[in-house]
Amino acid sequence: MKAPARLSLYGLVLVAVFAVAGFTANAVIPEETVQSWAEDTADNTHHEEGDAMNGDEHEGHNAGASSLGLGLAQDGYQLTAVSAPTATGTEGELLLTVTGPDGNPVTDFELEHEKELHLIAVRADGQHFRHVHPQMNDDGTWSIPWQWEAAGSYRVFADFVPAETGEGITLSTSVQVAGDYDPVPAEPAATTSVNGFDVSVEGDLVAGSTSELTMTITRDGEPVTTLEPYLGAFGHLVALRDGDLAYLHVHPHGDAPQAGETSGPEIVFEATAPTEGRYLLYLDFQIDGQVHTAPLVIDTTGAGDNGGHSGGEHSDTEPDTGDKHEEGADHGH
Repeated sequence: MKAPARLSLYGLVLVAVFAVAGFTANAVIPEETVQSWAEDTADNTHHEEGDAMNGDEHEGHNAGASSLGLGLAQDGYQLTAVSAPTATGTEGELLLTVTGPDGNPVTDFELEHEKELHLIAVRADGQHFRHVHPQMNDDGTWSIPWQWEAAGSYRVFADFVPAETGEGITLSTSVQVAGDYDPVPAEPAATTSVNGFDVSVEGDLVAGSTSELTMTITRDGEPVTTLEPYLGAFGHLVALRDGDLAYLHVHPHGDAPQAGETSGPEIVFEATAPTEGRYLLYLDFQIDGQVHTAPLVIDTTGAGDNGGHSGGEHSDTEPDTGDKHEEGADHGH
């Protein structure tokens, strides 16, 4: 084949490759969705910066990318030296280090929800969620025994409060686990069952404002009133945006429980959704010393909607958590 013909054929192959790549990317997260998120984030950040200059205060969290836990660095703090097994079924360790503005490992953290660092790992489709608490070595390296159960692309979050600033920071990175990956789409599910407990969520999640979400736990149709204190509350809720897994900051409502106190069947949280869309909820609650994780999926509602969200039915495609809890040497969070 002559050189011009070979070059023409090569050009056609490149066009085909890029076309397929573009199609694949859109199959994961549509381009218009990503663009919409980017525009909403920019608008929200611009408005909040303008309001801050005018002296206004906001209860909601800044919707900028840094505050959504999607970056490796924020305010001079950086997530570094992250390593984990690269295939399923391989026992090993998950390691990470947080460096400060001076470039050195950070070793002084404040307690937040009774822990110095919360580590969240979840696959890109919301499946295989894990919330654990690694141990820190003297050199600032955090570690925890680790084994992946399924292949795919995972996002690993580190949520912490440096003692030097007293301000909460969430950083994250992606980890690829080799093997066949069959993503499971997240469908609305406002009720779910875990280990014999039925869990439901009520409340409208409104984009751009603080929303109140009420979790109710029952068993065999009867309200559960033996919820035990866990991480400084009667439950801990993690919320992630479906698609890019943006990390929402969720806070329990009410005062911290006292040791030995029990409650239930309701747990109330305040959450701020940065944009419209679908959100993955993971509720951790403790009964008889055992922690359970209930996955739920809800959609945001418009500011003028009075009805509940669209996730009013039980779904068979809820995020799979495996209901596993690890704590280095023990099994609490």
